[in-house]
Amino acid sequence: MRSVALVLLFAFGAAAEPRIDNVLVKMVPPGTTSLVGARMDVLKTTDFYKKMLAAQKLPQLDRFAIESGFDPRRDVREILFAEAPQGSVLLGRGTFRINEPILQGAKKIRYHEFTIVAQEASGFCILDSTLAVAGEIPAIEAALDEWKSGKHTAALPLIAKVKAASESTQLWGVSTGAAAFLADNLPIMAGGIDFSKIFRGLDDTWFVGDFSAGLRADVHGTAAKEQDAANLRDAVKGLVGLGRLSVPEKQPELLKLWDGIVVDQQGRAITVRADIPQDLMERVVRLLSASRTGSRI
Repeated sequence: MRSVALVLLFAFGAAAEPRIDNVLVKMVPPGTTSLVGARMDVLKTTDFYKKMLAAQKLPQLDRFAIESGFDPRRDVREILFAEAPQGSVLLGRGTFRINEPILQGAKKIRYHEFTIVAQEASGFCILDSTLAVAGEIPAIEAALDEWKSGKHTAALPLIAKVKAASESTQLWGVSTGAAAFLADNLPIMAGGIDFSKIFRGLDDTWFVGDFSAGLRADVHGTAAKEQDAANLRDAVKGLVGLGRLSVPEKQPELLKLWDGIVVDQQGRAITVRADIPQDLMERVVRLLSASRTGSRI
């Protein structure tokens, strides 16, 4: 589920909080350290999503769709991914139908008035036809506990940190502490150009995203020391420079891709922004696809 949520990444917005389904907010487990939200109904209409996901072979997701009776790529309207002390969990709003014949022999765990369908250490629970949760069993149980508690406050401090999101933001994320989520999931581009290492040196990160007209990105983080932030800034500039040098002579238009990535450092704070026009999104997809296959663009 994590890889599916992060096939999408990055963003840029205006000052407000992202629009989030209030039902999903009420299920975020206490102690959650990372949240990633996606408005799948909007994202699925973008060219980037269609082209990027069309190139993905996701047998685990295909199997999950068959066994559960719902496919996150088709049936989910909005998702909220949370990393909590109990594990990771994906909360979804959409249209869900259980595939009863296939699940007859599956292991089921009764928890409160809910039924968790278990698959080794993970599982899923369909609360009703519009609400579902999937992930590690302890994290599912924590989400269900929060749903029943009536408190519903675990997500609010994290959401408040997303300072550049508008109600139209399609994708956003926030982490307290080390930025392991971004570092572990950011894709490596063709040629081995890897921005993920940058984020291992940052704390308290957040990002917002818009793919409606190309790719616009705004990722923020805080380094332990001002010199650390300066070093990370220089590292990003070095990677962008490497990307420019890797552009074939016969494809000068790709220089605009790398020119669209800029970095700014103020004290211990560092910001990486990307603004990639729509006409280069096909190239971005091919760069990311080539990084997985080892092929050349």
